[in-house]
Amino acid sequence: MISKKMENMVANSSAIRAMFEEGNRLAKIYGPENVFDFSLGNPNVPAPAAVKKAIIELLDGEDPVVLHGYTNSNAGYEDVRQAVAESLNSRFGTAFAAKNITMTVGAAGGLNVILKALLNPGDEVIVFAPYFGEYRSYVSNYDGVIVEISPNTVDFQPKLDEFEAKITPKTRAVIVNTPNNPTGVVYSEDTIRKMAAVMEKKQKEFGTDIYLISDEPYRELAYDGVEVPYLTKYYDNTVVGYSYSKSLSLPGERIGYLVIPDEAADSENLISAANVATRILGFVNAPTLQQKVVKACLNEKTDISFYDRNREALYNGLKELGFECIKPEGAFYLFVKSPVADEKQFCAAAKKYNILIVPGSSFGCPGYVRIAYCVAYETIVNSLPKFAELAKEYK
Repeated sequence: MISKKMENMVANSSAIRAMFEEGNRLAKIYGPENVFDFSLGNPNVPAPAAVKKAIIELLDGEDPVVLHGYTNSNAGYEDVRQAVAESLNSRFGTAFAAKNITMTVGAAGGLNVILKALLNPGDEVIVFAPYFGEYRSYVSNYDGVIVEISPNTVDFQPKLDEFEAKITPKTRAVIVNTPNNPTGVVYSEDTIRKMAAVMEKKQKEFGTDIYLISDEPYRELAYDGVEVPYLTKYYDNTVVGYSYSKSLSLPGERIGYLVIPDEAADSENLISAANVATRILGFVNAPTLQQKVVKACLNEKTDISFYDRNREALYNGLKELGFECIKPEGAFYLFVKSPVADEKQFCAAAKKYNILIVPGSSFGCPGYVRIAYCVAYETIVNSLPKFAELAKEYK
């Protein structure tokens, strides 16, 4: 028998992955061109050419024993971490050093590392609905308790009055994700300032340290000149988790980093704990080759004009058909209001037209569905007549 905790996790396994697997099944029956799979946030834009060039040069020029071996520190290569720190400093006016950077196995690995380092059983972690559903499992991994802030369906900025009311002496961390999965909303600077003020007030009231964990895989995917605030500048107890999965289209390579600033409470011990957590969680260290690749590609970016074209085509197309949705400012997701209260019923109806979308209840926000538009442009265009048939079904 598997563990009771794992039994529960299996029962509530990711609806996103389940829909993605269903898409693969349908593609074999109807042909991939006739299946409109909007389930998984899997980038359709290739990695920049510099990534391939860096890999080839590293394979040709580096000592293979070193290149494929363990790093000399669980935190990652010092030169890589220093390069990441300097890049952040030049972009955001920060003052990080190599010691503040821990290379991680993607953002998911980084989140698990920092939660392992921070949480005692029963500690509370606040999330703002809608939120990436895997946060539930990540917090549960370390016997923490998720506390949800209900969604603000007007503009999907966090409800700060409810947030303040739900902070307790057991609150250990708050997770924010901006640009947001699943809405594509960017939390404004005003929102961040007010959130930081609430947390400062509550830390003083309870005499505790509350950490703000900024989950940032979509930082580089922002449209129309929208600025994404860098959260360490607004609140001392901030930890940043970053991934190159979207910015360099490398989701399968599992490479990212944590930033733990000197200003964070007990930062030296927290940095040490994160480095140990990296080892004992089984990652040991972030992939050696990919650490060196990202060092060589720190100034490279994915061409987000591909996503932007999809965003405009899908948003405008669905609005013309009568669907209600907010225009995303970042990431590559469109969050659409279901025409019926039970959005799972709507997802089932969409599947009749080979349209695969994810129910909002997976993100703590029932009544909505998520559409991942990181697909071929032709998929967007060809899906719209099917969305039109679906719209007619709901008048």
